[in-house]
Amino acid sequence: MLQVLVNRKAHVADGICSFELRLANGELLPAFTAGAHVDVHLPSGVVRQYSLCNPPEERHRYLIGVLKDPLSRGGSQAMHERVEQGQALQISEPRNLFPLAAHGQRHLLIAGGIGITPMLAMAHELERQGADFELHYCFRSRDRAAFLDSLENASFAPRVTLHDDSSAEPSKLDASALLQRPEPGRHIYVCGPGGFMDYILTTAAAAGWPEDQVHREFFAAAPIDHDGDQAFEVELARSGKVFQIPADRSVFEVLDDAGIEIETSCEQGICGSCITRVLSGTPDHRDQFMTDSEHARNDQFTPCCSRAKTPRLVLDL
Repeated sequence: MLQVLVNRKAHVADGICSFELRLANGELLPAFTAGAHVDVHLPSGVVRQYSLCNPPEERHRYLIGVLKDPLSRGGSQAMHERVEQGQALQISEPRNLFPLAAHGQRHLLIAGGIGITPMLAMAHELERQGADFELHYCFRSRDRAAFLDSLENASFAPRVTLHDDSSAEPSKLDASALLQRPEPGRHIYVCGPGGFMDYILTTAAAAGWPEDQVHREFFAAAPIDHDGDQAFEVELARSGKVFQIPADRSVFEVLDDAGIEIETSCEQGICGSCITRVLSGTPDHRDQFMTDSEHARNDQFTPCCSRAKTPRLVLDL
């Protein structure tokens, strides 16, 4: 855990604040890579994940942007209303579950709304590398577009295309035209609201883009219908212990109560932190982190939200 201070809190768009975090002791922060996030531990005990959006070569600060979500589970509302400049916070060291493709030759960054945050760090890093990239930023109106000034004044501004849904001149993103044919060596990165993500990912799949060239990060999980949930068993292969998972509880919750540690972060199936190997049985996948082909292998699952299609799952725990 890192003890940081909110060095600056700023209003960067309607409903969006940025928070500049620095170590309380004034030392350099741990290095991070583009696409990384930190877990922010709020005084209420709530833990939320926020992407780092400043240039990765910066070590004196971390910069995050937080949208005040009207459907907030307590995180974004607390960040906006209870966290002030000068306040101390605890955060995790950066983790990256949305990295740039190491062997990508060209990069297409597509952001919707608050999804611009990881893309900013990616754009800074790709420019530093001298890489071939372009960034498309989609937003409903300029007053709701975060970090717009930073984008328009960045040295990579010529590589940025803004898509303002409220503009008098047509500027909406035409994903079919942008993604009309797959290109070897070109990688797509997508981040934004659920509907926007579905639009881009569905369009890319219909155009035949390979899964390993399409990278995405969700900020919130899609609603899950729990009406048909059934109880099942989980066996831990290393100890042989068997646990009953009730219809109204997750595997993570039951194992956590038993003192069995599984790393978790979002608890919604969007970050991939808790992915666990499955040795036997068929999972009922409910995460949005793994791809369809990864789900089809049924050799791993997310215990924070996924369940079982078979009476028992045997886990590599």
